[in-house]
Amino acid sequence: MNVLVIEDDATLSKNISAALKAEGMNVEVAFDGKLAERMMLKQKFDCVVMDINLPGKNGFDLCREYRKVDSSTPVIMLTAFGELEDKVIGFDCGADDYLTKPFYMRELMVRVNTLVKRSRKFGSREVENDVITAGDLSINDAQKRVYRKGEEIRLTPREYQILRKLAEKPGEIVSKNELIAEIWGRSFDTNTNTIEVYINFLRNKIDKPFGTSCLKTRVGYGYFLDFS
Repeated sequence: MNVLVIEDDATLSKNISAALKAEGMNVEVAFDGKLAERMMLKQKFDCVVMDINLPGKNGFDLCREYRKVDSSTPVIMLTAFGELEDKVIGFDCGADDYLTKPFYMRELMVRVNTLVKRSRKFGSREVENDVITAGDLSINDAQKRVYRKGEEIRLTPREYQILRKLAEKPGEIVSKNELIAEIWGRSFDTNTNTIEVYINFLRNKIDKPFGTSCLKTRVGYGYFLDFS
């Protein structure tokens, strides 16, 4: 497994690298955003761990640009801030997970392994029918493209996976815990508000521009698609 660590704190970068290598992973290191961007464009990684506050190019901009050329490699963001707004921006830029400093190295290892396994699972899944249709929503699973009323909607990898899960059985409620287990793995903290953040992102993309709401919440139970 090849992991890129982008962290300008030399001590933290060294500690993260040592922990990853102890798990048998190959590690590349970058200390600024500009260098990291060149490395990400030249080489394929299984996972990227990046700080937000980087010299040259910050993590938000770096992740946003990376997603234009690579929509599947898991990205874990690190930051010294614990504000919800930073998490929202990070997820909106295409990050898959988020750790606030200080954190336990063991927790980082679990998240890296979980995200890589999930990424490989979704990347290699065979689909009998490449197109999933739910109401006026169409999902081309082979191309990872989503359309509503014939208009393409650009989604991040995690937004896509959540929507795909809901579209497999439109009208049926899918719980928050089921979505987390399916996409992030059972080691992920079920008390996090990550799913709520992504559901809000999805509503802003698949509902709001079209003036009709198909992504519904059943409080205390979960989420479902309803086109009635």
